[in-house]
Parts: sequence; C-alpha cells; structure tokens
Amino acid sequence: MFSPSWQDDRLGTMKRVALWLVQEIGVGEVFTKTQLREAFPETSQIDRRMRDLRDFDWRIDTNREDPSLGSHEQRFVSRGISVWEPGKSTRKTGATVTAAERHAIMMRDGHKCRSCGIGPGEMYTGTVIASQLDVARRPVKMPGGETVVQLVIECNRCRVGNRELIADLDNVLSRIGDLPTYEKQMLASWIERDSRNFSEAEELWAAYRTLPSDARDKVREALA
Repeated sequence: MFSPSWQDDRLGTMKRVALWLVQEIGVGEVFTKTQLREAFPETSQIDRRMRDLRDFDWRIDTNREDPSLGSHEQRFVSRGISVWEPGKSTRKTGATVTAAERHAIMMRDGHKCRSCGIGPGEMYTGTVIASQLDVARRPVKMPGGETVVQLVIECNRCRVGNRELIADLDNVLSRIGDLPTYEKQMLASWIERDSRNFSEAEELWAAYRTLPSDARDKVREALA
C-alpha cells in the first residue's frame, strides 16, 4: 500500500514519526534525540509521540534495552502496525500504563524484578551496571487455551531477555497437579515466603555450571 510522506502536515504527529522512522532512518539503524527533534521542531513532546508507537508493536530501543547505545541514541529495531493507514491508529484498550497503575504494580511486586529479584538501582553481580525497573507486558497462556497479556515488573536486563517469552500457566498448573504431596507443600512454602533458600550443594552446582570444561574436570577430580 502507498505510504504518505512523513512531512505531510495533515497527518497526526505519531503517524508522521512512524513514517519518518521508516523513510528516513530504516529498520536496524541508530538515530539520536537531536535528529528527532530537528525533524519535528514544532512539537514540544516529540519523544512521547514516538513512545506511543510502542502501543502499536513498534520496537524502539534505548540504552536501557541495548547497553551499546549512548544516552542520547535510540535504535529503530522493528516496525509494527502501519498507523498511518485508515483505522490502524486506534490505541488498544489498556495499552498505556498510567503512573498510578505503574505505582500499584510496583507495590504489588515488592519493587523487585519478578524474574531475577533485583531491586531498583542495585548493581548486577560482577558489573558496574545498575538495574532499572519498569512494567513489562507478559503474554500468559491460560488453562482454557486463550492467551492474555498481564503486567509484571522486570528489570531492563530481564525485560530484554524475556521479550519473546510466553508464560504457560496451563503447563504450570498441570505439573503442580502431578507433584507428590510433600513437594506441593514445599512449593507452597516457597510461594508463601516469595523466596527460596538454596542449599550449599545447589549453589555449588550453579557455580559449577559456569565453569569452562577444563575447570569442570578439576571439580570432578576433587569429588572423586
């Protein structure tokens, strides 16, 4: 289908930004905030209009998602819905998370990443990179077979790593049903505390898994 020019003033700003990304930047390319603002000097909140595209499945990464980017750089990763086409720019119900909703979700999830447990501003182990928490949208496969999107707090690292993840609630519930009683009770206690204490042997197993092959041989020798 024919695409109008991003410079067509008859279009809304969000539509023009989408066309600008496609026509001037290109998928996979990096651009700066300065380039965006120079293209739309008449719009004071142009950054927000571009962020609105994420509600239409456009992926635009900042250095929160891609640490290789500078603080003023962004990458146009993938194109979503063609919002400039008639009927395509209606925002999905519930697509935007309000500040009040974000606060409530943060409180619910204990101000922790639900995937790795890190808190806001904490350093990732072995790095000087601090975490940033935000709301992620997670597709969840329900017992009835339908898939619904639910909101969860994740850090920037887990949000990128889990971008394609679909949580399978149906599978989790089915496997719980197959557990012996004592393992159900153990799992219930972990869920009640929202934490699990690992034994020394389990922590050593995790450390062993990170070792290269030659180092693993030394561990086998020590256990022989």
